[in-house]
Amino acid sequence: MRRLGASLLTLGRIRLELLAVEVQEEKERIAGLVLWAVLAALLAGFAVLMLLVLAVVALWDSHPLLALGAASGVLVVAAALAVRRLKALAAQPATLFQASLAELRDDADTLHRRTP
Repeated sequence: MRRLGASLLTLGRIRLELLAVEVQEEKERIAGLVLWAVLAALLAGFAVLMLLVLAVVALWDSHPLLALGAASGVLVVAAALAVRRLKALAAQPATLFQASLAELRDDADTLHRRTP
């Protein structure tokens, strides 16, 4: 009975490891999507920057310091919001299935040791 239990746990562990590999492949696909999203965001950021430069040039004769200050303020606020969100995302650990796999290994090892 213990051998059957140990075999079932080992089989379950193998299945979970396979699932973890599939999840890793999905993470790599998502990383590609993120790369393209970052590129799109960068290009959109450059577009905003060019619009701000256009506004500064248009207002240069009448209010140059106000135009430069407003443009700088927009960029600083956007950067601060992005850094805040990035820190929040980086603080979350990626622990997909690690605890479950470790517990299944411990269970299988315990059953194998007790088997006569």
